[in-house]
Amino acid sequence: MDARLPAITLVTGAASGIGAAVTAALVREGGRVVAIDRDERAPFDHPAISRYRADVRDARALVDIVERAERELGAIDGLVHAAGVLSLGAICDAPDDALRDALAVNVEGLWSISRALAPRMIRRARGAIVTISSNAGSTPRVGMGAYCASKAAATMLTQCLALELAPHGIRCNVVSPGSTDTPMLRRMLDGASPSELVRGRPGAFKLGIPLGRVATPDDVAQVALFLLSERARHVTLQDVRVDGGATF
Repeated sequence: MDARLPAITLVTGAASGIGAAVTAALVREGGRVVAIDRDERAPFDHPAISRYRADVRDARALVDIVERAERELGAIDGLVHAAGVLSLGAICDAPDDALRDALAVNVEGLWSISRALAPRMIRRARGAIVTISSNAGSTPRVGMGAYCASKAAATMLTQCLALELAPHGIRCNVVSPGSTDTPMLRRMLDGASPSELVRGRPGAFKLGIPLGRVATPDDVAQVALFLLSERARHVTLQDVRVDGGATF
């Protein structure tokens, strides 16, 4: 195993998209993963992956999982919060619960899993936390008000947590992907080609992607692994955009 990575990392949203890519990348490097997702279906079955079915909106369930996992496996020194939801629609036309749902998963889920795990990291004086946010957390998007607001909140929550945990030797950073080829993106495109995103959408005030392609989940996962690792031992409070230059 790469000794510069945590021996055990907890990943939320581990069953698909970026969460699944982070999980697979950690296992390739010889790590063990505590994989949490509300989806019973999982794209992998590996002895180094301990799967737990839970909704990140259930704070009590997250505490129970952390307690059980550390009792059975050992100290969890890494956390990647990749669980997320996306709702589309103009702010004035969106359902009443659109913002509430986005905040519940994208922000309150992060709040709850951090509060379940960070006190244990504090006692051990070690750990690394990575939040998968979005470049939409710092760049306005048409029809994505709830998502943008929730990702902005998740980014700031992570950075505030970073300040509080730094005296204990614990680092907290954010990875902000742009358009990434995940099930969430394909639902958003609703049959349209990803090449439209590469060209940009001037009518929606959305820039294209200078590098000329949509990211893969592993593009994002590799940056998350760097931030988890000792290679980034003097990096905290940072928001790294992985969007091919779509925002700057």
